[in-house]
Amino acid sequence: MLQVGAVFPQTEISADPKAVEAYAVAVEEMGFDYILAYDHVLGADMTNRPDWKPLRGGPPAYTLDSMFHEPFVLFGYLAHVTKRVGLVSGVIILAQRQAALVAKQAAAVDVLSGGRLRLGVGIGWNHLEYDALGMNWRDRGRRSEEQIEVMRELWTKESVSYEGKWHTIPEMGLNPMPVQRPIPIWFGGRSDPLLDRVGRIGDGWFPNMGPKQVAEGLKKVHAAAERAGRDPKSIGLETSEAIVKQSPEDAAARGQLWKELGLTHFALNTMGAGLHGLDAHLNALRRFKEALEPW
Repeated sequence: MLQVGAVFPQTEISADPKAVEAYAVAVEEMGFDYILAYDHVLGADMTNRPDWKPLRGGPPAYTLDSMFHEPFVLFGYLAHVTKRVGLVSGVIILAQRQAALVAKQAAAVDVLSGGRLRLGVGIGWNHLEYDALGMNWRDRGRRSEEQIEVMRELWTKESVSYEGKWHTIPEMGLNPMPVQRPIPIWFGGRSDPLLDRVGRIGDGWFPNMGPKQVAEGLKKVHAAAERAGRDPKSIGLETSEAIVKQSPEDAAARGQLWKELGLTHFALNTMGAGLHGLDAHLNALRRFKEALEPW
């Protein structure tokens, strides 16, 4: 059954804990299946770099002026103020963090929420953020794959001995262990190496592309899954739909296109729509979710 979520509009609503709580409680009461949060530890100050662009080209998606809660801390708080709604990172920029620490934080959220965490991971776009956190930008893709192997070991074994290219763990483990063993890991991205990684070891994919491109990408994901001896149907697919410049009916129609591709999760994103204040975001979610009810 298709799950419908809401993207936490953290760049646009107050950092006031009461506003954060009110948003999460309202989303749960509206019947959404999960809350999805983005991740950035640091944002670039553009004062002395007005023409700076990420290495992939184009303007930076977020800067110092963009407010981001740390997802694991946010989810620990939301685990307390909600009872049912899932907690999804979309995505944690994994390679700029220590693998064992991410495993520990994710396990803690999973325990405190009663097994409601879905961990989306990606490699990011901001090399300045990697520099500031003391992590290598150039090997981030390959290193993240080993990180995932390490995390799954830590989530499923009380004592872990691991020797890899980037990680060494001599008979150590997490306590407490997560409720889900292992916690589901979904990948965000669109490159060919990423699609191969999703097919081989991912539980799901956040494509961040249009339906036509996703259809082509799914062929590569499913081929990689089959080569790895996995059932392609076991891999989830999620997209988020921004409400900018479209009606609830438009969003529902686009959602039907996604469903034909085998979509398993569909998140409504109210950021960037010119909404002001918590109530405006919640009212928009209500209108758009009602249009999705016939699903």
